[in-house]
Amino acid sequence: MRHPLLLAAFAGCAISTLSGCMGNNSNAEVAEAMKTVNAVDGTEMSNVMLTVADPNEAVAYFSRTAQESPDRIDIRRGLAKSLVRADKPTQAVKVWQEVLAMPGATEDDKVSLADAQIRSNDWAGAKATLNSVPPTVETYDRYRLAAMIADSEKKWKKADSFYETAAGLTTTPSGIYNNWGFSKLTRGDAAGAEKLFKEALSYDPDRFTTKNNLVLARASQGKYDLPVIEMTQGERAQLLYTAGLAAVKRGDVNMGKTLLQDAIDTNPQYFAQADRALKALDAGTPATIKG
Repeated sequence: MRHPLLLAAFAGCAISTLSGCMGNNSNAEVAEAMKTVNAVDGTEMSNVMLTVADPNEAVAYFSRTAQESPDRIDIRRGLAKSLVRADKPTQAVKVWQEVLAMPGATEDDKVSLADAQIRSNDWAGAKATLNSVPPTVETYDRYRLAAMIADSEKKWKKADSFYETAAGLTTTPSGIYNNWGFSKLTRGDAAGAEKLFKEALSYDPDRFTTKNNLVLARASQGKYDLPVIEMTQGERAQLLYTAGLAAVKRGDVNMGKTLLQDAIDTNPQYFAQADRALKALDAGTPATIKG
């Protein structure tokens, strides 16, 4: 169903067409007016498919439309983005390469190709693609990907510089601070990671992945009490479970048992994993615990 504004636009064109017929306007002008209305309607549909539609439905829509209009670069971009959303990065890489071969391709399209290459685990290809983007292109996505590539090569100073630059180029830096914190955690800098996870939560206090990472960073330092952050009862149980497993892995088995019991007491129906882990510890088989 068309948007009311589009219906109004269509009605306006109809009135204009009637007036044009009275003035002996050509059929070509009428066709052009209709083409404009359909283009606006199509743009709205594309936006819906790229945001709220099911990813696989979006792939089907853009695939079909790309066959009908093979010269439309915006549709090809939509297909590539939808393939990424549908967790099909290898196919997305091929489509982005097709986009780059079309008239009207931009440097941002290269950045999007690099993103898809990283998602398909082609780090060398992603690096080569990103290096082909002029340094004058200073966008959030460009620096976010550069940070990830530097991380993969263990070039920590470069990674930190890129993460910091990326954080300054977006109004919603929670995700980049979380990624930066995880990078710090994998390097063994748990204290630095803790600060970054807290920074991430200051922008998005509902992101559970960051909450879990924060608990891991604190537990890596022997700080097993839960941080003062917003959490539901279910999240509290999961975070206590995370802290308990981390304690066991650090050799603090008794503390781990206490935390797992706390997880059970917090939400016994919702969180059965803690009960299984505690029973494994009591049976003397901590190696069976996974987390």
